[in-house]
Amino acid sequence: MDKILMKDLSFYGYHGVLPEENKLGQKFMVDAVLHVDLEEACNSDNVFDTVSYAEVYEIIQYHLTIKQYKLIEALAENISKEIFQKHRKVQEIEITIKKPEAPVNGIFDYFGVEIRRKRNA
Repeated sequence: MDKILMKDLSFYGYHGVLPEENKLGQKFMVDAVLHVDLEEACNSDNVFDTVSYAEVYEIIQYHLTIKQYKLIEALAENISKEIFQKHRKVQEIEITIKKPEAPVNGIFDYFGVEIRRKRNA
């Protein structure tokens, strides 16, 4: 299966369990891998035969900047559900949410989750 890759998308959002996270917000980074059969688009050179990564970006941006979740697990799940709803060509999705400013007393690059979902038949 072919892939559309979206890497290191950065957003400022208000997700987290702690009240301070919901009030002050923090940076989040997202990677998305969309598994799509791209053969038709490769042959036609027509945007209507593929999945618009601009439209997928808007879905991700909406969930990161407008919606609010306590868990980044729920954030990733809701992003994947909406992508499946709006883009029938997507057969599988991998979403990674990175939280580089997590409220943990320690030295780290980020905490995060990665989910992988397949379209139900």
